Amino acid sequence: MSRELFRPFEPLPGTEPPLRGLFVDRWGTLLELPGGRANPRFADARFTPGALDALFRAQQAGWSVYLIGNEDAVARGRWAQAAWEEFESALLAHLSSRGIDVVRNYACLDHPEGKGTHRRNSVFLLPDTGLYFHAAQVDGVVLSESWTVGDSTLELVAGGRAGCKVASVATGLALSDRTLDVEPDVGCCDLAEAVRVLLALKVYARR
Repeated sequence: MSRELFRPFEPLPGTEPPLRGLFVDRWGTLLELPGGRANPRFADARFTPGALDALFRAQQAGWSVYLIGNEDAVARGRWAQAAWEEFESALLAHLSSRGIDVVRNYACLDHPEGKGTHRRNSVFLLPDTGLYFHAAQVDGVVLSESWTVGDSTLELVAGGRAGCKVASVATGLALSDRTLDVEPDVGCCDLAEAVRVLLALKVYARR
């Protein structure tokens, strides 16, 4: 009997699972804070405990992984843009080698108090919500089914404003910046625990 008879049916329109985004802050959540180094070097970078395995499991479970964050050190001239671009290229290559394909790398290099060409505002500058609505419009991410994981109030407030659920971590700043008021939906010790919580959820609540 032909195998064509056993070809699985395509899902009916409207029955596909929602495209969920996992928006992960870079410094302090995925990576330990860089400290006072003049320029970032990937050889010096340290991932928070269990972060890589956690992101791989999340991706395998159907989450679309996004990196987010303000790169104030570049905007204000403390880091050379070329050095940062080299670092970021090495970071993405390393993630890919571990089976983690970042859908989009949202890194804002601009700031109203920046220097040179980076002295400007941007809709991608957290806590603005530009990156979230860009992901929704371009990639079809359903924000009400998505989560933001971060160590500062900036990305958590942005995620909440965009309609995502938000999880704080006790690594990095551990919300000590207190720039904005935020009440996380979940508080975790690190990114690895946050992913375990998300993967354990049976129903993804909508706002």
